[in-house]
Amino acid sequence: MFATIELRNPLVAVVLFAFFGSALPFPVWAQNAGPPESTTWNSLKGDVFEQKSIEAANGIVTIDAPKRAEDAAIVPVDLHFKTDAASGRIKAVTLIVDENPSPVAAVFKFGPDAGVTHLATRLRVNAYSYVRAIAETEDGKLHMAETYVKASGGCSAPAMKNTDEALANLGKMKLRVFPAKTMGLASMTRATEMQLMIRHPNNSGLQMDQVTRYYIPAHFIQGLTVSQGNRLIMSMEGGISISEDPNFRFEFDAKPGEDIKVEAADTEGKKFRDEWPLESSGLQESKPRI
Repeated sequence: MFATIELRNPLVAVVLFAFFGSALPFPVWAQNAGPPESTTWNSLKGDVFEQKSIEAANGIVTIDAPKRAEDAAIVPVDLHFKTDAASGRIKAVTLIVDENPSPVAAVFKFGPDAGVTHLATRLRVNAYSYVRAIAETEDGKLHMAETYVKASGGCSAPAMKNTDEALANLGKMKLRVFPAKTMGLASMTRATEMQLMIRHPNNSGLQMDQVTRYYIPAHFIQGLTVSQGNRLIMSMEGGISISEDPNFRFEFDAKPGEDIKVEAADTEGKKFRDEWPLESSGLQESKPRI
């Protein structure tokens, strides 16, 4: 039987708790520790959305990301959108990484009849952080989904390619159209899935050149437009949190017989564009048209 000890001195209680508490197996502490409070977000949201009210997602937008990232420089993030009559069309979504030096990773806007229901990309995460997706519906309401990601150092991680190689391939694009359930363009009138890859270092300004030991200036894709014919599918305003060699996978309502066009611009004023015929499958690579 254990004796009951009354601790009248708070300092003694703290010391004893630290001593005996440290003897507990580490997993007990880890299992009981949940994500921290959103203190950064509370001070950040007014700067991004002013005084607009932000509601819970309620299934209108969902976000998936690994709880512990394997590589903080390329953290996969998946967004899904519900676009029924009750919730209304989603016209824009803002991706935010609370603890990044530049928290707003990207703002995506969707065409009025694009029917985008899924969007995936890769982000840099600089410290343990909430990652948020704030969707704006046609009625102007904001709906937020969030997840907590354990990763650190993503914004300062060295580039995967050396400078010469990155510049030699700057702006090259690959477009992949995933096969429809029924082959042929006639079947590709709903929910076509596509993946766009752009060769670009997307330097954050926080990375160090491993040879010179100087910081590499920020240089990233800041504007992107994807369209089919004259119809906007989506546009993006990006920042330093989008990973090297930006990669976007999205699902939208396609129209048969119209080409896919992509235009991009980076922070040094370079512009890249290309277009591809809409096909049911295949991986097509282009040289940038600058």
